[in-house]
Amino acid sequence: MDNPTLLSRIRARFPQAVRSSTEFRGALSIDLHADAYADLVTWLRDEPTLRYDFLENICGVDYLGRTPRFEVVAHLVSMQHLHRVCLKVGLPEHNPTIASLTPLFATANYQERETYDLLGIIFTGHPSLTRILMPDDWIGHPQRKDHPLGDEEVAFTFNQEQIYARKPFARE
Repeated sequence: MDNPTLLSRIRARFPQAVRSSTEFRGALSIDLHADAYADLVTWLRDEPTLRYDFLENICGVDYLGRTPRFEVVAHLVSMQHLHRVCLKVGLPEHNPTIASLTPLFATANYQERETYDLLGIIFTGHPSLTRILMPDDWIGHPQRKDHPLGDEEVAFTFNQEQIYARKPFARE
């Protein structure tokens, strides 16, 4: 299915969902309203003529200084029809919350946890939205552009002895 046909079918099925769309070098990106996100993805997955049955990835973006500040980006692929679509949803800074795709795609589990951990975007309905990369006692979300940079020097083979000499912790 070509991109204009897909976009017109989405607009017919979800008339209030699409905020805008772009096509660049054959790749279709659709900017959605957050409240239509999960229903639209469910339809894209379950509609027999579309069958977007593979969630390639989910990630978050911080556009500090822009409104909306955050964006969730999901890439879906139809393995049967060899077609892909990129869905983008803008989220406000004060409440970056969106529905989880974990009930639809098992692969969303770790990707949503990573996005939560690093950017603080909350996925409602996620079965275990906990940190995945950062320690549980970490304060903040390190990929936010306003997160303070740390002064923790990284130990490599060439400098580890100097770092260990300055640190009060024991080597393992």
